[in-house]
Amino acid sequence: TGVQTCAKLFAGDEVQFGHAGAKSGGEEESAQAKNAALRDAGAIVPNAFEGLEAAITDVYRKLVESGKHTPAPDVPVRTLPEDLVAAQAAGRVRVPTNFVTTISDDRGDEPRFAGKPISDVMEKAGGIGDIVSLLWFKRTLPTWATKFLEMVLMLCADHGPCVSGAHNAIVAARAGKDLVSCVASGMLTIGPRFGGAVDGAARNFLRGKDENIPPFDFVEQAKKAGIRLPGIGHRIKSVDNPDKRVELLIDYARKNFPSTDYLNYALEVEKITTAKSGNLILNVDGTIAALFLDVMKASKMFSPAEVKQVTSIGYLNGLFLLSRTIGLVGHALDQYRLNQPLYRHQQTDVLFVNEEIGYVDEQ
Repeated sequence: TGVQTCAKLFAGDEVQFGHAGAKSGGEEESAQAKNAALRDAGAIVPNAFEGLEAAITDVYRKLVESGKHTPAPDVPVRTLPEDLVAAQAAGRVRVPTNFVTTISDDRGDEPRFAGKPISDVMEKAGGIGDIVSLLWFKRTLPTWATKFLEMVLMLCADHGPCVSGAHNAIVAARAGKDLVSCVASGMLTIGPRFGGAVDGAARNFLRGKDENIPPFDFVEQAKKAGIRLPGIGHRIKSVDNPDKRVELLIDYARKNFPSTDYLNYALEVEKITTAKSGNLILNVDGTIAALFLDVMKASKMFSPAEVKQVTSIGYLNGLFLLSRTIGLVGHALDQYRLNQPLYRHQQTDVLFVNEEIGYVDEQ
């Protein structure tokens, strides 16, 4: 009611203050009359709205002094935690990160590859081999080494439509799948039997050469263990039908590498295996493996621990993966461009063996 007393300050009788639907019909219904009635009845009524705080405070103090009211103890105000973003920006807190990266950084004015500004990289890089060198190995390999990487990427980009990866990509494209799905389908065939033997071959040649195992013993050890030598053997290539890709890589290494100790060892192993069978040649996987071991040794930029790590976590298989992606994309786009229909394999090319297998208990 104290709020309504200001209505008298306005001229006329039409200005009123109150809740919705309320209307004062006369002087006895005015705010002043109501306040007077409440005061006569014993209520504490301030003269105006501004007096409410003082009146409430006075009543509360008197109740406490008279013992009629015992104040509740003050509750300590909980301190709100500082805003994390502000605290982190001011350097007062350190927040654990979800990722750790050491190869690139996109903060600042321009991206950085292995700490180098992209403008500097583009000015000095001679090709994609330099980019692979920075992003994969975090160092600038010599030109003869980056050119070798580029040769690998070019020579292994495709090997026709009949190999596992291309076949899968083609079938997926003809089934109407999108480009990413087609490439992924082809990639998933890469493994120990197709394109993924580079790491294994590198580990074997590294062990054989560094432990001074004679090539003959190296082959015999694998034979006795009943394992295939990764990097040795080809389905269609042989001594009489050599793989041109291998010849080109070896020729480049002979002319440009400071040394080819691991390649020489691999070729000595090949002499032993081809004496057993003409198709047990040093294949492209084995050649890449041996030559990259030579890159790491001849460049003198890799410690023994780093060499072991490179051959253990997929670096060299990654070269084949990166290279063959070019061909997989090409095969998928080729099928789209030719508008090829859904592929279904011919039944005449399938041997159906579906007789029930019986069990005979001889006892």
